[in-house]
Parts: sequence; structure tokens; C-alpha cells
Amino acid sequence: MSILVTGGAGYIGSHTAVELLDTGENIIILDNFSNSSPEVLDKIKQITKKDFKFYKVDLLDENALDKVFEENNIDEVIHFAGLKAVGESVEKPIEYYNNNITGTLNLLKVMKKYNCKKIVFSSSATVYGNPKTLPIKEDFPLSTTNPYGATKLMIEQILQDVNVADKDFRVAILRYFNPIGAHKSGLIGEVPNGIPNNIMPYIVRVAVGKYNELTVFGNDYDTEDGTGVRDYIHVVDLAKGHLSALKKIRENSGVQIYNLGTGRGYSVLELVKTFEKVNNVKVNYKIGDRRPGDIASCFADVNKAKKEMNWVATKGLEEMCKDSWNFILKNK
Repeated sequence: MSILVTGGAGYIGSHTAVELLDTGENIIILDNFSNSSPEVLDKIKQITKKDFKFYKVDLLDENALDKVFEENNIDEVIHFAGLKAVGESVEKPIEYYNNNITGTLNLLKVMKKYNCKKIVFSSSATVYGNPKTLPIKEDFPLSTTNPYGATKLMIEQILQDVNVADKDFRVAILRYFNPIGAHKSGLIGEVPNGIPNNIMPYIVRVAVGKYNELTVFGNDYDTEDGTGVRDYIHVVDLAKGHLSALKKIRENSGVQIYNLGTGRGYSVLELVKTFEKVNNVKVNYKIGDRRPGDIASCFADVNKAKKEMNWVATKGLEEMCKDSWNFILKNK
């Protein structure tokens, strides 16, 4: 039996692949390299000293996806593949809806054909929209402020509907907060194609001299220093959350939904200052306008994941900043 990891060469997918291989799981990685590179696969092997099958497949190509299932005995899927930039989704809504939703529908059709009935889905805290209160709990009302978030929310609904139709279909929906950091080895980390949409890849590129300055989008939010507050979580903690979720759906039927965060919010400026302090570097920044679709504050209530999956994030902001810097220094 194998676990199919879609988007397994990506940032979170590659770190999860390492954790899966380290615990002895048999995995197959599928990726189209739209926001990742083939070199990551070799680095996963280098870290784990283990091999795995790989297919270069786009989820929009249902025939190619069918071939992957036909050639392998796939029992479970961890589904990361998808476009994921909030700002870009506002500019390119059609591409986001087509890629994320059609790709997932193709995956579910093929899973059904081959009687594969367990899936862990990579969702996002964006499904909470602009929350009325904090911290955010899993039973909060759901809404979105951008097309990226809307695709995640629609896929969550699709997965729950599939479970209603087939009670043997088991689902874990993981709502990520803000992953940053990198593997301790410095071999894998976040390497976006083109200009980064996420904050940490941009910070490290400013610190290393690739970009002149970081733009902080808005300093007039209702927060302590006016900049947006987010729940940053180390990508390795996040990766381990997927193993906990897999264990959960192996043991329990139904749909399980969990926040994956630290339960603590940091402002953009706090993140920048911590990065400067622990790495002894300067990060030039300027204040810009707010980005469309952004909200003031967002951090998780993580008690459900702790209670039901025995999962907690263990790494703090300083370690996230150190590991991010270590990765960029080793991969200039």
C-alpha cells in the first residue's frame, strides 16, 4: 500500500514527504513543478536516505492521473497540489478556480474508480474570512475574502459531500495558518518560482541582498503596531500534523477538521525584528498600502488538534527565523 502525495515537491509537501519516509511509510510523489523544482526530489532522498516513485503529472490531466493509480496500489492521498497565492488569486480568479477545483474533482474521480477512500486535505485559515473574535476555532462561521480561500472552502464542502454519499470515505481537513521555516539540514525550504508571495521568502531575499527592501502591506490595522498579525508555524511542525491526521483517519471514519498553528499571533514587524535579532542581519522595509483580501489578525485555537490528535507545534518564532536563514545561506 502506498500514500500518494500530490504537490509533494512543493514547500509543505516536501517536508511532509521527509516525515513520512522517516517513519517508514511508502510514498509516491506527484507534481507538475508549477511552483517547485525537480531538485527537491533528490534532496528528499538525500535527507531520508530512502527512495520513492515520482510522476510528473498535472491534476488537470485525468488520464495521466488514472495511469498513476493503475500502476500502483494507492490506499491514501495527502493532497497539497494547488495554486496558493492570495494576491494572485484576486488577479487570476479563473485560473485558480479551474486549477484547484477541477484538479481536485479529477483526483476524487480517480480515487473513487480505484476504491481509494482516505484523504488528508491541505486547507487554509483563509476559510474563516475575517473572524469576529480570536483565537479562531474550527466551528467558527466560514467565509472567504479572496478566490484562493474560496477554492479551499469549496473543496472542503466537496470532500464533506463525498463522505455523506459514501460513509467509508474518510477525510482529514487541515486548516493551516502561516507556515515558515525550513528543514534543519538546510536542504529543503520555501523556493517560490518568481517573486515570492509569502513573507518569509521575501524577508530572506532582502537580507541576502537579492531585493532592496520588503514592503509591509499596511500599518493602519487595529493591531499593536498597526501591521497584520498572523500565526506563524514551523513547516516541520506542520508536516508532522499530516502524520497525526493520517493516523486519525486510519482509526476513525467520518470527516475530521483541525487547525494547525501555534495558537499565538505575531505582527509582521515582530517577525522582521526577530529575524534581524536571531540572525544578526538587517532587513530593509517600507510601509505600503494594504493588499486586497488581507485581514488584520488571524491566529488559531489549537486545542482540538492537541486533544484529538495529540499534536502540538513545538518550535518557536526564533527557530523558524534561524532555519529560514540557514536554508537561504545554503541555497543562494
